[in-house]
Amino acid sequence: MDTILHRLRGKLEVDTEFGTFLGDTRIRLLEAIDQHGSISQAAKAVPISYKAAWDAVDAMNNLADQPLVVRSTGGKNGGGTLLTEHGRKTIALYRALEAEYQAALERLQASMNDGEASDFKQFSKLLKRMSMKTSARNQFAGHVVALREGHVDFEVRIKLDDENEIVAVITGDSAESLGLTIGMEISALVKSSSVLLLNDPTVKTSARNHLWGEITRIHDGPVNAEITLSMKSGKSVCAVVTHDSVDKLGLAVGEQACAVFKASSVILCKYS
Repeated sequence: MDTILHRLRGKLEVDTEFGTFLGDTRIRLLEAIDQHGSISQAAKAVPISYKAAWDAVDAMNNLADQPLVVRSTGGKNGGGTLLTEHGRKTIALYRALEAEYQAALERLQASMNDGEASDFKQFSKLLKRMSMKTSARNQFAGHVVALREGHVDFEVRIKLDDENEIVAVITGDSAESLGLTIGMEISALVKSSSVLLLNDPTVKTSARNHLWGEITRIHDGPVNAEITLSMKSGKSVCAVVTHDSVDKLGLAVGEQACAVFKASSVILCKYS
């Protein structure tokens, strides 16, 4: 019987519990931003759509300790998109880790080729089972700064940056399952459809979460519009609202707005 040889070739991905944080496409996008200083030119170089490029940048900035990409204004070219020093270090670390990863795959390949084909199939199934993705548009990483236990619910405050916090309300069973403690790193997921927008600072709501930022993108769809707000820290939040709401509120790029969502709309996840 002929020996079946398997060649392991893969691309390194740095994953969170709800999807990829860094991968080959995102790293190439960061490299292209550094080269071109333009998100549109970088998107063409990868290539991915302009919207997909901004979505990736927003996701990376939300999950990173410091922004990887910042928007610049002014100058003779009217501003652009710049990679930060933290972004350059991230690329360098990724590329170094990628080299080690490929070397490990080659060693694993050598040992697998000495075994049976069924070993490889079982290994592939295991990798698929370990992956998990979410449809939540807003993904934040922060640290637990306060816990308050009630009769039924458990209130959790998560610090996103120096100016912003998120409040989540979960069940006591969920809090126990997550093993929540002060200072632990936690991830917060919020669906864009759960986010409301307002632009009048005098308006009061019963929602616990209010994140103010500048409108940096309005992506129009057939019925609704996707609005992206960028906070001073570089993190962003996305909301999906109707075109009528956009018109009534006078929402426009460059204007200030507030993303509002209930504490019960926040889903918490932690690293295993």
